[in-house]
Amino acid sequence: MKTVLFVCVENSNRSQMAEAFARMHGGGRVAAASAGSRPSGRINPKAIEAMRELGYDLAAHASKGLDDFNGRPVDVAVTMGCGDECPLVLAGRREDWQIPDPREMSPEEFRGVRDLIERKVRELLTSLEVSG
Repeated sequence: MKTVLFVCVENSNRSQMAEAFARMHGGGRVAAASAGSRPSGRINPKAIEAMRELGYDLAAHASKGLDDFNGRPVDVAVTMGCGDECPLVLAGRREDWQIPDPREMSPEEFRGVRDLIERKVRELLTSLEVSG
């Protein structure tokens, strides 16, 4: 099973949605997680609503820090365009996705970012040969 870690600063929007999409589309063949360098301690209600529209309960997630992943190897570490390097995360492959922070966006713009994240996660899963 491939392991993927999605990282952003607050772990409240982009990285949480990416983790959700990896779980949704990975078909149990990928272990997906997300974390933040300075976690906010909460999931943005806009992200919860945007994922609810697709049938996923993001309210069940928690905003968490990178401490659990420092020194623990993952197959892929993906930063979400937030400048986080996560140097203590041991990753076989690193990617940085340039995804705008949707925190202050309108619901329509937020959905656009959500859909971009879903496309990128699907591409990643295909590259890992674990797409469902």
